[in-house]
Formats: sequence, C-alpha cells, structure tokens
Amino acid sequence: MPSDTAQSRLAEIQARIARAATTAGRKPTDVALIAISKTHDAEAIRPLIDAGQRVFGENRVQEAAAKWPALREAHPDIRVHLVGQLQSNKAREAVELFDALHSVDRPSLVAALAKAMDESGRRPDCFIQVNIGDEPQKGGVAVADLPALLAESRAAGLPVVGLMAVPPVGVDAAPYFALLAKLARDSALDGLSIGMSDDFETAVTIGATHVRVGTALFGARA
Repeated sequence: MPSDTAQSRLAEIQARIARAATTAGRKPTDVALIAISKTHDAEAIRPLIDAGQRVFGENRVQEAAAKWPALREAHPDIRVHLVGQLQSNKAREAVELFDALHSVDRPSLVAALAKAMDESGRRPDCFIQVNIGDEPQKGGVAVADLPALLAESRAAGLPVVGLMAVPPVGVDAAPYFALLAKLARDSALDGLSIGMSDDFETAVTIGATHVRVGTALFGARA
C-alpha cells in the first residue's frame, strides 16, 4: 500500500469520524480509531504508521506477537488492542502483549486474566464483549448474564473500561449499538467499542468511543 494511499485513506476515515461526532454534538477526539491490522504484514502496516496512525487491532495473539514487538520498538507510542476471541491459556501472553482486550466474555477468562495481571504487573484495559444479537456462533456474554460477569470482573480486579459488541450481519446496526450504549450506561461504563468499516459513522453518532476499521483503511483482504 503506497504511503499516499495510506495517508489519504486515513485522512478520509478521520474526517468521516469527525463529521459524525460533530453531528452528534460530540468531540472527534473522544473517538479512538483502531486500525484492524489482522492478516496484514509489517510492510502493509508501516505506511499507516508513517501517516500518523497509532492504535491498531489484532485478532490473534500469535500473529500479533510475530509482528508488533519490532514495530513498537521503532514507535513506542503505538498501542495494540486485541479485538478477537481470547483463549484462557493465552491470557498471560495477551496481558504482556496488548494494551487493551476487547473480548472478555466468560468467568474462566476473567480468572485467567486476573492471575496473569497479578503476576505480570501489567493491567491492559478490558472491554466485556456482549453477544448483542444472541447469535450462537459468536463470542460474548449473553445480555442477561452481563451484570454477573461485570461484577465478577470488577471483584477480580480487572480494569473494565467498557463494552464491546459485533451486531448481526445484514441488518441495521443502530438498534444493537443503542442497546449496548444503554447497557454501558446502566453499568456505569464509559467505553463503547462498536462500529466497523461499514457502520462506524452510525456507531459514532450513538456514542462509540472506539471504532474498529480494517477494510476501509487497508483495502479488501485477499
């Protein structure tokens, strides 16, 4: 991806976020753009770094471990978020590697993360993932079970900062985003990780604090 393309794509996405935020009476700076760099190698990522992007998202611990330590050595201000599902046996590695974890969704993972954080001294921000569309194939805690998991996470000392969700494909995302925003308010949480390439502007108008954009920044994956 040529640098000018990376720069223009990034500028366009930032402008769209700013417009959506302004329309909703929000500050554009209240919305963090996470560039979803999963499946993209360091050569594809560097042009975005050069264009000024500093927050990136990965789906898998092993993939992130293979490329980010070297990239971050050159750019210590970069932050990497885990946005994919996390196995409990990868909790220690995830805590050491990531600055935020967006997919806390079950008691066994809460326990594994709490242990890893206590042992390592690192405490990445945590988002509880909610299965907002009640889809059996997706991760996330059921809406009805959210209060119990949140209480368990707080009791274990996890730094829970917000909620995350991926709405069902092919339907209007707005009602699902609005439901998650209500759940976050009811839970006294400010963070809202919602919105991807196709619907991030809607997410921003509804209160997203983090939008996860991949295709619109990197182009379609092979």
